[in-house]
Amino acid sequence: MGQINTIGGGNPAVGVLNHRIDTRGVNMRKDITYFKEPGAANTDETVRAAVERAVELGIKHIVVASTTGSTGIKVAKAAEGTGIKTIVATLHYGAREEGKWLFEESNLKTLEEMGATVFTQTHPLSGVERSFTDKVGGASRAETIAAVLRSLFGIGFKVAVEVTIMAADSGMIPVSDDSEVIAIGGTGTGADVACVIKPGHANSFFKMQIREIIAMPRVK
Repeated sequence: MGQINTIGGGNPAVGVLNHRIDTRGVNMRKDITYFKEPGAANTDETVRAAVERAVELGIKHIVVASTTGSTGIKVAKAAEGTGIKTIVATLHYGAREEGKWLFEESNLKTLEEMGATVFTQTHPLSGVERSFTDKVGGASRAETIAAVLRSLFGIGFKVAVEVTIMAADSGMIPVSDDSEVIAIGGTGTGADVACVIKPGHANSFFKMQIREIIAMPRVK
């Protein structure tokens, strides 16, 4: 059984759960960072923990959701010198305003100079199904998956899963039985969720696995 201890000088805003997991036949004891509440204030700690775990596991790809590029830059900076590739997934064109992309050109240039990859595509857990929902009502199975992830694990967790599918379908990350990536998502802005994921494509969604939770809010 795990025991929650506070870190940061006893600050209850962040908790660490020590726990035992069994992966690939090896027992490991690792930490999960739990934030008191979701939001951008958790970005720096989420990024730090994600990069640290990537180094420990030898994971070479971190997929991060970033609307304007600011969070993507934080991940790329934290991963400098580690050999880890930063993959930045953005909102698709027209997500909030028809024909418009919200990513900042200056951030795009910075990320490209840092060797990061920035991409966008249709969001697999909404996509064209959102149009049917808005037009005729009801909900698709993809939207139901998104709603379950948001309700049970939080918005950032749903985002982390979705950008992993996007990266897989765009050829940005390796997809195989032995592949693992770290995905980072956030609630609104910034980042508050990081997890280790065995990736899968949209057409093989149920082959995906959440291998580890690195950080997440306790309150959704």
